[in-house]
Amino acid sequence: MNSKLLTDRRKGLIKQLKDKGLVIVFAASVSKYPRNFLQDKNFKYLAGLDVPDAILVISKQKKSVMEIFIERGIPEMEVWEGKKLTKAEATEISGIQRISFLDEFERKIGFYLASASSVHANLGYNNIDKPLNKAQNFIDKAKKHFPQLTVTDITKLMIPLRSVKTKWEIEQMQKAIDITGDGIKNIFKKSKIGMMEYELDAILKYEINRNGLKHIGFKSIIASGKNAATLHDEQNDSKIGKDEMALLDVGAACNGYSADISRTFPVSGKFTKRQKEVYSEVLAINKKIIKMVKPGIGMKELNEKTVELIQKSLIKLKLIKDKKDYRKYYMHSIGHHLGMDTHDLGARDSVLEVGNVITIEPGIYIPEEKIGVRIEDDILVTKTGYKNLSENIPKEINELES
Repeated sequence: MNSKLLTDRRKGLIKQLKDKGLVIVFAASVSKYPRNFLQDKNFKYLAGLDVPDAILVISKQKKSVMEIFIERGIPEMEVWEGKKLTKAEATEISGIQRISFLDEFERKIGFYLASASSVHANLGYNNIDKPLNKAQNFIDKAKKHFPQLTVTDITKLMIPLRSVKTKWEIEQMQKAIDITGDGIKNIFKKSKIGMMEYELDAILKYEINRNGLKHIGFKSIIASGKNAATLHDEQNDSKIGKDEMALLDVGAACNGYSADISRTFPVSGKFTKRQKEVYSEVLAINKKIIKMVKPGIGMKELNEKTVELIQKSLIKLKLIKDKKDYRKYYMHSIGHHLGMDTHDLGARDSVLEVGNVITIEPGIYIPEEKIGVRIEDDILVTKTGYKNLSENIPKEINELES
């Protein structure tokens, strides 16, 4: 990522701001396990810094002003905590010239707030019984001192920016998808009846780390037999039984951009007759819906067509007689936007445009038969239709059995 890309993103944000609009974006804090530090997605998108507790401020006045607050380095602490990011380094990465230290934030932020009429912050969403997060605490305090302020979450401003991917972003996603695919192929080769689900997870994580990526986009779902009929079975601690299929819903992350791939395969290397029947129906739906993807089509339309096809398949498989009963075996929607978040910014009823990346993931789940099948691909919307970014990850029956 270069600073020009970040500058263009911030310009896109400023265009949406009204005069006297103020943006305050808080970086994530260090967790209990600092090596697993994951930056707040909106802060990363706008500032590009992978340091904890920093704060980005953007003020739209007659002339827009931007400032980043970072932790001050203390030479005596470097032997314990390592060297902190310098002001020069922060400017080089972010492209923002005005860099201050966090211990100056409370003194300086008052000047921004006093001249602002609206504030947009990465407030997030908490249940009412949970304590306020860092951003919510700050806004609560700011409104007491500056009651003229109207406050909104930054998400609405970020959706049109983050939902349309640039060439660089697509390259990061493609790398994450390709490395995820390598891990899935390795699982196909090494899995055996009697292995634990978490052993398959270990194969995947090894392949991701071996290829130079540190993070996964979300907690892996690796479920065999009846577990595969539970949509978000994240336990990954069952033994794989005879004639069982394994469902993988997994994704590596590259520079903060996530893959999201689902594959279902027979661990023995051979589908049973019934498994093949169910799998064939899901695969056919997956292919038909992918072919519908193009600019101008709505996620709602894709979802409605998927339901229609699922209903026909369930009747064909003798699972239901009345198409209204399809929810018993298909409980989710066809897909979601994909990007820095696995379920990325972009409404489920949005109309697709060039640069969107979405998932297409039909499934059929039959707990009484210990069968769960989901086939999920990551699809880029192009000028002429679509590109399947995960087309090289095997899903054909003959490929899986070979």
